[in-house]
Amino acid sequence: MPKTKKAKPGKATKKQKTDREATGSQAAGSDPSDEKGIDFARAWVEFPDPADDEQVFRCDLTWLTSRWTCIFGSGCQGIQAGRADDGCCTLGAHFSDEDDEKRVAENVARLTPELWQFHDVGTETGWVGVDEDGERQTRRWEGSCIFQNRPGFAAGAGCSLHILALREGKEPLETKPDVCWQLPVRRTYNWIDRPDDTRVLQVTIGEYDRRGWGPGGHDLHWWCTSATSAHGAGEPVYVSYRPELTELMGKEGYDRLVELCEERLSSLLPMAPHPADPPLARER
Repeated sequence: MPKTKKAKPGKATKKQKTDREATGSQAAGSDPSDEKGIDFARAWVEFPDPADDEQVFRCDLTWLTSRWTCIFGSGCQGIQAGRADDGCCTLGAHFSDEDDEKRVAENVARLTPELWQFHDVGTETGWVGVDEDGERQTRRWEGSCIFQNRPGFAAGAGCSLHILALREGKEPLETKPDVCWQLPVRRTYNWIDRPDDTRVLQVTIGEYDRRGWGPGGHDLHWWCTSATSAHGAGEPVYVSYRPELTELMGKEGYDRLVELCEERLSSLLPMAPHPADPPLARER
């Protein structure tokens, strides 16, 4: 498997529990006509990892062939009411492990005041914080992640580490914390004991829906993966998230996934389309 470690979705859950009163409930804070819910028919495919005989991939084709796209700054309602400009950065990002934090630190060292709005704060008083359980994460500053440039900043609004990657001609997954670049794709692991006494590691690649956040996910003000407003992309997720999926699955695993996704899209009647997708995408 690629060296990038699995992010820890439970970390966001712990913080979300402390913010429930501020965010309010889904019903009170978001437009119920925009989100289609998270319980619907899905088409899954399972195939052996071409690069590892002891591993199989289980992939959600409904999600990976959907037309979801990030709409940060273009209609994103944000996970906390009244803070749409934050997108999903309100809570900061927990590091998946020491290697993740070390890699981020190496990239933070290259940020300049021109690229990072809170460069002076971060360099003088630190950019790492801890949650109530002592777990390390990016520090929150003025209500959101310290690396998030606010609207009006000259270099652009959004993650300064993301901006750094684009300026240097890199993929954002090279500079951002694991959990940030993996969202809204979710990778999970499960050991499967087969009837013939063999054992394989099942790697699931699917949608990071509200449940991915744990119990606190129900209280997010809004979440994009099931929102119709975020499903207008020209390319399906398996294409637009090629770098991220390649990192999560390895090149051979991703190449096989592409073949299966294209077979699904070329079928006359693809089963279980994503309910948030526009009608034309569902009919293809």
